[in-house]
Amino acid sequence: MFISSRLALALGLGLIPLVALTAAGMPVWAVLGGWILLCAALLIVDVAAAASARTVTVARRVPGRARMGEAVDAQVSVHNHGTRTLNALIRDGWQPTAGASSQRLQATIPAGERRRVIVPLVPRRRGELASEFVFIRSRGPLGLGGRQTRHQVRGAIRVLPAFSSRKHLPSRLARLRELDGNTSIQVRGQGTEFDSLREYVRGDDVRSIDWRATARAGTTMLRTWRPERDRHVVILIDTGRTAAARVGDGTRLDASLEASLLLAALATRAGDHVHLLLYDRTVRARVTGIDGTGLLPAMTDAMAPVHARLVDTDWAGAFAAIRTLTTRPSLVVVLTAQDAAESARGFLGAFPNPSRSTTVLVGSVTDDAIGELAQQRGSREEIYLAAAAERTMRDAENVADAVRRAGGEAITADPESLPPKIADRYLELKAAGRL
Repeated sequence: MFISSRLALALGLGLIPLVALTAAGMPVWAVLGGWILLCAALLIVDVAAAASARTVTVARRVPGRARMGEAVDAQVSVHNHGTRTLNALIRDGWQPTAGASSQRLQATIPAGERRRVIVPLVPRRRGELASEFVFIRSRGPLGLGGRQTRHQVRGAIRVLPAFSSRKHLPSRLARLRELDGNTSIQVRGQGTEFDSLREYVRGDDVRSIDWRATARAGTTMLRTWRPERDRHVVILIDTGRTAAARVGDGTRLDASLEASLLLAALATRAGDHVHLLLYDRTVRARVTGIDGTGLLPAMTDAMAPVHARLVDTDWAGAFAAIRTLTTRPSLVVVLTAQDAAESARGFLGAFPNPSRSTTVLVGSVTDDAIGELAQQRGSREEIYLAAAAERTMRDAENVADAVRRAGGEAITADPESLPPKIADRYLELKAAGRL
């Protein structure tokens, strides 16, 4: 059973007869004891009159998947098998990161009927969120108390990454169409894969003239090219301890997931093959051999349960795992946080040898707060913080220079700017014929 706040209010109202009867000469203890006994009797009657919370069947309907930060509705269905009307207070036992309301849901269920209540959820954490039980309270007619029962009915929802960087996708797809020569203005890319023939126009590159086609057509014909297709893009996401650092409203791992999803969406529309690997000391998730519309659902589903682990990443094993995905010429995008020379030694030591067929791009998330600290000079404490921030920025730049000397390319940006920057670099490589 349970008691409600109405019982406390009823006990408080006993002060009125207590004062009145005490003034009339009655003993205080008699008046107080009598009032408490009256309230207790009313509570017992109210609990006895309440419908049983055990004679119900509870069922759930929960969406299988939802994106982090987006509102979804879970449903709880209660079937009253008793002979009395059930005045129910329903509490669904979701964990706090599911974003369920703390208020109990009310429902009046006549005997033999079923009612369904909506539980709004706003998930704030990736992975599987679960509710193991549903509490049902049956209130009595007076509202002083009632009966309650816990029903073991499990419900689970898989929370996928938010993919908020998809807002940058339309503009990048427009640039990709320009590279492919499919826009109305017929802008041609400078790839190395043959596309079509057209008549020569003054100002065109004479090295692209097709002399055989010219002889057949009787007019000067020009070969046009398009960015190559069927290339391979390998995305390696570091899930080690550096990925657990908070940057902005999320972690570095969250920003890396956003960048990888935007790049994968763009690459698959360009006709390239995308491979995904999440790694620290072992493979946490792998997506390979999937193209077309099934790629992004597979990636988000694989990313959902993966969180950063407080271990140092085995970079030798990570780059060895990349070589098992493809041996074809490819673009390797490594999303990590290499901002200190001491912690980057293992990464730089295992860095793959540069080649003409493979381009290695290293993307790192930076914290805007560090740059802001470096500008503060208002007090002695701020000067020391500014010096520390300057040292951090210089170390990160030294690591980026080391990546460039090793034959790779380094891109650093805040969580909002990193995904479009990596997508833009991908388009530049396509336009230059390097991918």
